[in-house]
Amino acid sequence: MKYNELVAISGLSGLFQLLSTKSDGAIVKNLEDSSTKFVPARLHNVTPLDSIEVFTEEDNVRLFEVFLNFKKNEASAGAFDVSKADNKKIKEHFGKLFPAYDKDRVYVSDMKKMIKWFAILNKLDLINEEETVAEK
Repeated sequence: MKYNELVAISGLSGLFQLLSTKSDGAIVKNLEDSSTKFVPARLHNVTPLDSIEVFTEEDNVRLFEVFLNFKKNEASAGAFDVSKADNKKIKEHFGKLFPAYDKDRVYVSDMKKMIKWFAILNKLDLINEEETVAEK
């Protein structure tokens, strides 16, 4: 599985691997439980992770580069359970993982999603710097 096959789906939590597209939706595989399902286009938006960028004070940064920063800084940031944290703790932890983010334009809900997604991808060992170099 490659990073460019991964998608987020509006209204559904977690991350998915895009298996196939159809005119009326997509067939995806859930990364957490490996279940396969059809996602109708009239109910959900399918967004490739490759197309997501994060606001910073200067230029926007691709989500994969943010995840590389997370991986680099996760040891110093410490363990974190996003489901039990309040907004202040989430902002604080996100700032340790990716200090360059724009504090005014990146919302806590997005931070929460990125931290959860990172945990999924890291667990599956899908965040590798070599892949980024190969893509460029």
